[in-house]
Amino acid sequence: QVQLVESGGGLVQAGGSLRLSCAASGSISSSHSMGWYRQGPGKSREFVASSLSDGNTNYISSVKGRFTISRDTAKNTVYLQMNSLKPEDTAVYFCNARRWYSAGYRDYWGQGTQVTVSS
Repeated sequence: QVQLVESGGGLVQAGGSLRLSCAASGSISSSHSMGWYRQGPGKSREFVASSLSDGNTNYISSVKGRFTISRDTAKNTVYLQMNSLKPEDTAVYFCNARRWYSAGYRDYWGQGTQVTVSS
């Protein structure tokens, strides 16, 4: 099992910055990919960014150039630095850890942290 605890959400004005943190514990290893998803009001959960076990990162197009994902494997923590925030970034942000198997994968989720961007 993997446990994930997010922190760092809050209320910020448009153009501001926030940094989210996600601390992982349990059976987490560098072979897990880790990332962030978000769910805005009345919307489905969507992928935001991921940090893969090979060091590569991926981003949804709407956050490229504004958000940066990073990972401290020694601390089992993943971060999401969010700059130039927009009201449309308002959502509950969820940390994700994914363990890959030959036949598929298993996801683990945090409880979510609210990010609200005011205009």
